[in-house]
Amino acid sequence: YSAFGVEPIKKSKEQNVYPSVFDNDLKKRSFKHITAWHSIEHVYDLKKTIKAMYDLLEENGTLILAVPNYSSYDARHYKQYWAGFDVPRHLWHFDKKAVQEIFTKLGFSFVSNHPLLIDSYYASLLSEKYKKSRLKTLRAFFVGTLSNLKAVFTKQYSSNIFVFKKLP
Repeated sequence: YSAFGVEPIKKSKEQNVYPSVFDNDLKKRSFKHITAWHSIEHVYDLKKTIKAMYDLLEENGTLILAVPNYSSYDARHYKQYWAGFDVPRHLWHFDKKAVQEIFTKLGFSFVSNHPLLIDSYYASLLSEKYKKSRLKTLRAFFVGTLSNLKAVFTKQYSSNIFVFKKLP
C-alpha cells in the first residue's frame, strides 16, 4: 500500500501529504480506501468535502470515518463541557443517525458502525479538565465506564467508526 494524507496545517513537509481534499494534484489520484479519523467535524463545507472524498474513491471504494457522538451518555453528562463539542474547532456535531443520513444522501452505502470504546475515557478526561474538576482521572474513568456500559443497551457510544461503500 501507498499512503497519502491531507493536513491543512503547513507543518508537514511529507511528499504524500496534501493541504486539502480539493488539491488539484490530489484530484488526479483515486483511492481504494479513505479514512477520516475525527476530522470531518472540522471542515467548513461538509457536503463539498464529502463529495470530494466520494470523487477520490475508486468504484466500490471504502470510506472509514470516526466521529464523536453527541447522543452518548458522556455528552449528556458533561453538557457544555463535553470535549466532543470542542468549540470552535468542531464545526459539526453528529449522532449515529445523522452520519448515516448525510453519507447515504451523498452517494454512499452504509456498511457498518463500531464503537470506539477508549474515546469515552479520553473525552471524559478532557471534559473533567474543562470543568476544572478535582480528581479528574478518577471521575473520568467512572464516567467513561458508565458511558460504555449504558451504550451496551442504547448503542450510543461516545465515538463511532462508520464504514461506507461508494455506490456506482
